[in-house]
Amino acid sequence: MILFILAYLGGVLTIVSPCILPVLPFVFARAGQPFMRSTFPMLVGMAATFAGVATLAAVGGGWAVQANEYGRYAALLLLAAFGVVLLFPALSDYLTRPLVSLGARLTQSADRENRSGGSSVIASLFLGFATGLLWAPCAGPVLGLVLTGAALQGASVGTTLLLLAYALGAATSLAMALLVGGRFYQKMKRSLGVGEWLRRGVGVAVLIAVAAIGTGLDTGFLTQASVASTASLEQRLIDKLQPRKPSSVFMADDDAGARMMSGGNNQMMMSGNNAAMAGSNAMTMRAKAKSASAALPIEGKLPSLDGAVQWLNSPPISAETLKGKVVLVDFWTYSCINCIRAIPYVKAWAEKYRDQGLVVIGVHAPEFAFEKNVDNVKKAIGDLGITYPVAIDNDYAIWRAFDNQYWPAHYFIDAEGRIRHHHFGEGDYDQSERNIQELLAEAGKANVASDIIDVKATGAEAASNQADVQSPETYVGWQRSENFVDTNGTVNDAAHTYIAATPRLNEWGLTGNWTVGAEQAKLNNKDGSVYYRFHARDLHLVLGPGEDGKPVRFQVTVDGKPPGTSHGGDTDADGNGTVTEQRLYQLVREAGAVGDHTFEIRFLDPGVQAFAFTFG
Repeated sequence: MILFILAYLGGVLTIVSPCILPVLPFVFARAGQPFMRSTFPMLVGMAATFAGVATLAAVGGGWAVQANEYGRYAALLLLAAFGVVLLFPALSDYLTRPLVSLGARLTQSADRENRSGGSSVIASLFLGFATGLLWAPCAGPVLGLVLTGAALQGASVGTTLLLLAYALGAATSLAMALLVGGRFYQKMKRSLGVGEWLRRGVGVAVLIAVAAIGTGLDTGFLTQASVASTASLEQRLIDKLQPRKPSSVFMADDDAGARMMSGGNNQMMMSGNNAAMAGSNAMTMRAKAKSASAALPIEGKLPSLDGAVQWLNSPPISAETLKGKVVLVDFWTYSCINCIRAIPYVKAWAEKYRDQGLVVIGVHAPEFAFEKNVDNVKKAIGDLGITYPVAIDNDYAIWRAFDNQYWPAHYFIDAEGRIRHHHFGEGDYDQSERNIQELLAEAGKANVASDIIDVKATGAEAASNQADVQSPETYVGWQRSENFVDTNGTVNDAAHTYIAATPRLNEWGLTGNWTVGAEQAKLNNKDGSVYYRFHARDLHLVLGPGEDGKPVRFQVTVDGKPPGTSHGGDTDADGNGTVTEQRLYQLVREAGAVGDHTFEIRFLDPGVQAFAFTFG
């Protein structure tokens, strides 16, 4: 119930968000008409359409995104017809194209009913459906919380109801504004006698709104302003209504670099005590209570390992079959640089302590949609040399059972099936290995090695120097992007030509014609580029070829020149490389002193998809 209240209140707050501005003309076009037969059906249609489309989009179905795009085009035509008829009622007889004619008939029907003392419920409902297809509220903390839950749990009645609660909250605040605005509208008509001119003015506003949405002008500045104006209010609501439980909160280790899933905004977690695991699920992490005979605390029981869609390198493993074994569970995903840098240590532990009773289990929980492709994971496992069992957790069943929130996350389980230690992110490898040794000794294993492995990782797996990393993980898709060089932001889900600008530190931009989606940006024509002003030794970018799978050639420059000896593992000294698969590409490894540099990658072929920058 608390989540429903949060969702509803988050929707109510959209009235003070500039992101509601593009749909206001469509709503206020019903001003002065009977509320229950005109305004109310329109708002219900708007809320229902948004909830349905957002439910499908939250689970990442590409077909749903495409279907919604076609629906937006149809809605723009319908609402453009609505605006034209408001502006020039006499032209409605000449509008014969199917959707435009439908818009004219709906409006005429509404007007006829209005003149006879009512207003067409069906006509208003249809206009509400169309408005719902165009409404894209900014994803603040509340909506982010709902969408993240939808992505983890999949489509469900509960997901749709939460989104509907959010939309109904927005509809409530719009209705209140419209009731006030409607009275003002009627007073103007009576006092000034300019009803026809008011009608035409609303028609002009509708057409301007259609043009703005159709060209993408409604995004960018409005989105950024909305987040700035309401995010703090929404976060206070979350903290007040859904406070974190002390028994389920752990601070990330000081030297950890971890990727966190939180409220729809995955972000790079650098060193420090600002990373916490929040919430509670099937496994409740209990307060740390030390047993009389053990140095490591008991944090909970090993939860179920059921729910993986497939197991690699092993038949399915259950928690029951692991009794008597010391277990390390490693949550990872193959495009996460933090995970890639931790894997050499996990592999070394699996090999060193296998004969002494250690079982290492990798749980691959995808972040991006392409990481759900099992063939992609198989190839990554082969490239990384992973031989221990890996559970493909595409439905996040094991993730939720552990109440996990991080990539990478390591859980250490003793021979009695109890969680005795956890570590989020990179680093602290020596202590992690000593914990393994301690749990093996507790289990009665003789001659447990006491030395510490010395990993000499190379390429992308080489550990980063966090002191040199001053650039955060940065997402290219609009759902989680930050620091875009143009203050107007990206044009979301529509093709747009971007012009180069001068970035400040940690700003990034695009050149050429791109379509920026929720997860990634896709290059529509050749010779487009992505650039970033960064401060780090290593720069990585998660890339993939287009839908046709054709390789995409690229050239990298640093400060306008080929990288030379500072080229990464996926480029040569001249900066040349090729995108052949969906994965993380190491593009720069600074050979000299680390400083501020401007990176640019120019693609010589169309179709490439860019997902996220990471640094090391």
